[in-house]
Amino acid sequence: MSSPTPLKFLMPGWFSVVMGLCGLSLAWHRAQALLGDMADGVALVTAGLAALVFTVLLVASVLRAARYPAALAEDLRHPVRHAFVAAFPVSVLLLAAVGVVLSGPNPMWNGLWWLGALTQLWATVWVLGRWLAPVTPGQGPGNTGLWPAVTPILLIPVVGNVVVPLAGLPLGHEAWSAAQLGIGAFFWPIVLALVLVRRLAHSPVPDRILPAWFITLAPPAVIGIVLAQWQAPLPLVLALWGVALFTLLWLLPMLRRIASQPFGLAFWALSFPLAALSTLTLRLAELQPGSGAWQTAGVVLLAITSIVVLWLGFATVRGLRDGSLLAPEPLANIQPVAA
Repeated sequence: MSSPTPLKFLMPGWFSVVMGLCGLSLAWHRAQALLGDMADGVALVTAGLAALVFTVLLVASVLRAARYPAALAEDLRHPVRHAFVAAFPVSVLLLAAVGVVLSGPNPMWNGLWWLGALTQLWATVWVLGRWLAPVTPGQGPGNTGLWPAVTPILLIPVVGNVVVPLAGLPLGHEAWSAAQLGIGAFFWPIVLALVLVRRLAHSPVPDRILPAWFITLAPPAVIGIVLAQWQAPLPLVLALWGVALFTLLWLLPMLRRIASQPFGLAFWALSFPLAALSTLTLRLAELQPGSGAWQTAGVVLLAITSIVVLWLGFATVRGLRDGSLLAPEPLANIQPVAA
């Protein structure tokens, strides 16, 4: 049933749609060497769609904040949804990266990049600051504390800093790009370890956000892309590709459980990580000329990613049409984190 106030439920996580579209655009651009100008044409169309979706979401989000401030405040207090606040700066950074690779560095992309980089840094500080906040009064000894907030979604605000160099390096901001890359690379294994500890020793991630596990694929893939931009030693880039490939193989058995869940916004967590792995594989094909295996792997991954994003797009349109997306979702009974 459609909600009478759909705008009220437009949480910041909707910017993950922009992330997925930008990732796909970058992957198709990287395939130009293998597929010709057609690949750049697809990249341009996808980039235009990403920009359109971003603009619509930005306007709708501003309207939502004005009309339903309590709903936004609830998102920022929520143990899971609060981490989606970083989907906005990451989408801004990816739009800047797409703009740079498709049209070259210019002041517009420079300004967009600084907006994304500084907002992403703020999101990281804000989210991690909640870890050090005072314990909520009245919590008993059986309270689970911050564990409900420990999900793969935390990788967006905490490890999302690794996206900064994608546009930062061609724009000439090498020092700042390295600084934010360091933040993301440092916290990547920490957040991953915390998520695994939660899964093994406390409680599983709620079924409705199972697709978020695929976010763990993004950090090694993006860091590998960045190091290739930096002309790092090839074995190091290959090592990160190996970590990303292992993560994908590790997560594949979850697809059946994910498919059994009703479609929701969390499914977009499949898009950007797969696009990042496709881009890294295609980049490695360029770094190893004549390697047919790498070229084939890159094209196959790009095709799979494109099919996934296309399916996500159709499912999202269908969900918006029938009112199943912009509506209250059944949530697990979890305690809010300290504000």
